[in-house]
Amino acid sequence: MSGLGVKVAAARAAGALSRRTGRGGTSLPGKLLMRLEPHAIARLSARLSRGSAVISATNGKTTTAAMVAEILERSGARLVHNRAGANMAGGVATALLDGPRDADTGLFEVDEFWLGQVVGELRPRALLLANLFRDQLDRYGELDTIADRWAQVAATTDAALVLNADDPTVADLGRAGGGGAPVTYFGVDDDSMALAEMQHASDATHCRRCGAPYVYDAVYLGHLGRYHCESCGATRPEPQVAARAITLQGVRGARFTLSTPGGEREVALPLPGLYNVYNALGAAALSMHLGATLDQVAAGLAAVSPAFGRAETLRVGGRELSILLIKNPAGANEVLRTLVLEDGEHDLLCVLNDNIADGRDVSWVWDADFEVLAPRVRRATCSGTRAAEMALRLKYAGMPSDRLTVEPGLDAALDRALSDGDSAVYALPTYTAMLALREALVERGAATGSFA
Repeated sequence: MSGLGVKVAAARAAGALSRRTGRGGTSLPGKLLMRLEPHAIARLSARLSRGSAVISATNGKTTTAAMVAEILERSGARLVHNRAGANMAGGVATALLDGPRDADTGLFEVDEFWLGQVVGELRPRALLLANLFRDQLDRYGELDTIADRWAQVAATTDAALVLNADDPTVADLGRAGGGGAPVTYFGVDDDSMALAEMQHASDATHCRRCGAPYVYDAVYLGHLGRYHCESCGATRPEPQVAARAITLQGVRGARFTLSTPGGEREVALPLPGLYNVYNALGAAALSMHLGATLDQVAAGLAAVSPAFGRAETLRVGGRELSILLIKNPAGANEVLRTLVLEDGEHDLLCVLNDNIADGRDVSWVWDADFEVLAPRVRRATCSGTRAAEMALRLKYAGMPSDRLTVEPGLDAALDRALSDGDSAVYALPTYTAMLALREALVERGAATGSFA
C-alpha cells in the first residue's frame, strides 16, 4: 500500500468509528487525512477524469448542488458529491474519500470563506458563484471581506466562471478576469418579479469600482436586479442563461421559461420562491458548460427533491410540516415573500439559535421583513437559544402577544406548534436549529437517515 493509501485507510477507519459512536462522519475523516497529507484534496481529485465543479454562495449552495447533481447524472456523469452539505475543506476531503471508486466527476459546494483554499487544491473546470449576502458578521466580517477573497480567486483560477449577473458584486468578478477561461452569466429577465422598492436589508448597493451608488431599474431579491452605475458606467452584464415568464406558486414550486444559447424550455420547478429560480438558473448554466443538454437540464430541474430544511414538507402527527431555512435577512425575506402567496392564516414554528454555525450575532432578524407576514399569522411558537428575542421581533412586526408562545425547548415547541389545528405548520429554523429539528423528527419517525 502506498503512503497515501495508508493515510486514506486510517482516515476511513476514523470515520467508521465516528459513525458507529453516533458522532457523524461528514468532516472528521477528511480533517484527519488533511493533517496526514495536506494536499489530499489535490491528490484524490486527480483521479477524476472529467474534473470537478465548485459551487459557492451565501444562500442556496446545497440546493443548487442538488440540482446540478440531478442534471449531471442524467448526462451519464458518475459523481463524487458532498451531498450532506459539509462544505469546508474537511467535508470536501471526506467526500473524495467516500466517493464511488468509478467516479469521473467531482461536484462540491464550498463555504464562501474556504473557497480559495479548496479551489487551489481542486483546480476545478468550472466555478459557479451565485450570490453574496451579509451573513454571520461575527465570523466573516462585512460583505467586502468575502468579496475581496472571491476577487482574488476569480483573478487567478483557470476555471470557467459561472456568475450571477444580477448580483453586482458577483458580476464584477467576471470583469476582473482570470486565466482567460470563459465567463457565463445568468439572471432573471422578468420585471413582473420586481419589488416596489429596494429592501432595507439589501447589501451591495454601491459600485466596487468607484464607490458611487448603483441605480436600479428593477430590484428582484435583496440587492439582485438590473442596475447601473452613473459615475463609472459599470452595468449589469447581459445574462446568457435567463428566466422569463416566471410564476411563483407559494410553497409548492415555481414555473418559468428557461432561455439559453441552445434554445428555450418550460421548467416546472418543484421548489418554491424566486430564490430557487435563481438556484435553478445557476445550476442550468453550470451543467450546460459541463456538457449537459437542454433537455437534461429541464428534466433534472423538474425532478429535483428539496434538501432537508430547504422547503421540505413532512407529515408529522397528522399535520404537514414545511421546513424553510432562514439564516440571514435576504434569505428570510424570500421565505416570507413565499409564505405570503399561501392562502389563509399560518401557524409558525420559529427556531432562532445563536450557536457558532449560526453566527452569534442574531441582530439580523431585525432586518428581515416579518411585517409582511404578521397580519396572516394565526399563532407563532418561538424556540431555540434566542426564543425570547424571536418573539420580541415578531411582536414588533405586529403580531399580538396572545398569538405568541415562547418555548425554548425544541421538543416541547414542536408539540405546541403541531397542536390545535389541521392546516400546515411552517417551521423557520436557523442552521443548527434545522439540524436539531431533523434529529427530533427522526426520533418521532417522521424523517429518516442522518444529516450530520
